[in-house]
Amino acid sequence: MGHWWYRNIVEPGKLPLLLALASFVLTFLVTRAVTRLIRAGKGPFRNITPGGVHIHHVVPGVILMVLGGFIALAGDRRGFGAGVAAVLFGMGVGLVLDEFALILHLDDVYWTEEGTKSVEIVILTVALVALILGGFLPFGVNELSPEEATDRFTVVRTVAVNFLFALVALTKGKGRIAVVGVFVPFVALFGAIRLARPNSPWARRFYRKRPKARARSRVRAYRHDRRWSALRRKVEHVIGGAPSP
Repeated sequence: MGHWWYRNIVEPGKLPLLLALASFVLTFLVTRAVTRLIRAGKGPFRNITPGGVHIHHVVPGVILMVLGGFIALAGDRRGFGAGVAAVLFGMGVGLVLDEFALILHLDDVYWTEEGTKSVEIVILTVALVALILGGFLPFGVNELSPEEATDRFTVVRTVAVNFLFALVALTKGKGRIAVVGVFVPFVALFGAIRLARPNSPWARRFYRKRPKARARSRVRAYRHDRRWSALRRKVEHVIGGAPSP
């Protein structure tokens, strides 16, 4: 176990990233637990409102991110300082992304249906960082052999093709697939070759004169949402709390 830890985490310099991910997840979970207690009126926790102004936890989150970022830039990727910077940065990201929906809507939508976007972006972020820790690099560069990696043309071609797959998937309204596909090209290819969602830019542009394609797109989107949306919402509500009616 010790050999695996050193070879896969310490030697490649991934320990700060692992610390940042762990502190990010822990901070998010603790924050959600505290806010749910505040919402229920239980425990000693209360909203911070000096002078009648509600200080959202995105504010200390930004401060921690700034501190962690500058400490990391002032040092190197190894040593105690790098670990401290990673933990501070991860805590800050946890606080900021927990209120991602507030930043997106510029409104306090924390306990509304729109507020579940925060939970969704946190889950997506954890998945992407976990992929990086697992050795995945953007646009499939990690799949190149050492000989191919020394060939600039091969690298550029690989990045360009995989970027195109991700871009097509994005224009087809498959944002989650496009983001994950940046690190796992096969996922982007899967999203790029399937039907676009009905209201996506791709559908508006290419399905205007194809009524059968539009109909198939609507049916497939309806079936997909009926199958997965309810489950996704249940998971998000379990993690982040159910929105207010």
